[in-house]
Amino acid sequence: MRFFHNTHIQFMKYRWHWIAISTALNLIALGLIFFGPGFKYGVDFAGGTQLTVKFKSDPDVARLRRSLENLNLGAVTIQRFDEPERHELLIRLQSAGQEGDFSARMITALDKEFNAQTASTRLNLQGVQAVRDGLVQADPDSVGGTVEDRRAHYEPMASGLLKLRKEMGILNGPADLDRVKELSSNAKRYLADNARFGEFSIMAADSVGPAVGKDLRTKASYAVGFSLLGMLVYIWVRFKFQYGVGAIVALVHDTLIALGVLSLTGREIDIPTIAALLTLVGYSVNDTVIIFDRIRERIKLERGKPLIDVMNSAINQTLSRTVITSGLTELVVIALFLFGGDVINTFSFVLLFGIVVGTYSSIYIASPITLGVSNWLEKRKQAHRRR
Repeated sequence: MRFFHNTHIQFMKYRWHWIAISTALNLIALGLIFFGPGFKYGVDFAGGTQLTVKFKSDPDVARLRRSLENLNLGAVTIQRFDEPERHELLIRLQSAGQEGDFSARMITALDKEFNAQTASTRLNLQGVQAVRDGLVQADPDSVGGTVEDRRAHYEPMASGLLKLRKEMGILNGPADLDRVKELSSNAKRYLADNARFGEFSIMAADSVGPAVGKDLRTKASYAVGFSLLGMLVYIWVRFKFQYGVGAIVALVHDTLIALGVLSLTGREIDIPTIAALLTLVGYSVNDTVIIFDRIRERIKLERGKPLIDVMNSAINQTLSRTVITSGLTELVVIALFLFGGDVINTFSFVLLFGIVVGTYSSIYIASPITLGVSNWLEKRKQAHRRR
């Protein structure tokens, strides 16, 4: 399938206009990064604790924020997660240079704020071992024997209960216990009468120290830098030096614009964001290699023809493939952005505009830079011959 037949667009004619526009965009991106809002790092890179919390009903976010800010541990960020009716929140506490896992203190503060009832067994907040040990101590089935005997008896019950909690997100009340087939009738009755369900459950808890976050930032920078360097070497070996220069300039251009947009929009930079940047680098260089391969092929077939004309011809011949591939990929990314949920929203956001920028740079940045470097090298070669 082809959308463009026998096109003769003079892509290289206005190359300096596009290079000027791209240079201005890169300068704006650098200004945003170094003199503007800068980067907003996620817990992965800034250090801190993140909780994924599910409430039974819509929580009072102001009350929730106040209970955590009273801990004086750092800045608190609260974000709605998934569909609003699910009442799920991402709570991030960015530690102010303090090392440690603050998840226990955060959960205790929320527990005190939202759960008035006290109980030794908290079914929506405790793990398998704590629930199991609560049953072991109460021993509703009168197992007797050693502690290990009782643990072996109640372990499957606690595991079944936590499995259901994971599926549902939160245990709403005693009626949910009937869905746990591993629970004995006595254990079920004991939990219904003595355990506490509470107003919220902890779906996940993650913590990163400031030192580890800084180390992750450094490694992420190395990952992006070495990926760019690797692309330069690959294209240099596969084609020629000037092609490698054109490709690396285009990749740096794409990455800078992506980082500038992230700074402008205030989106967090975390590990998935770095994965998106690396994906963008790979996608952009793939499109560039297709065009370069056709340029190399046309050079062999049209010996003596000016390089600028060969490039125009090669880009026109690959235009249909470029539009179809980029267009279909963009449709998939739009679907991810709209329906993929908050977890991959920033990942898809980077690719959403990154695919457009990467396709544009393959034509209007990589090819013109390659043309310019090729002409410069040819002039140097001719000057050397005249000596």
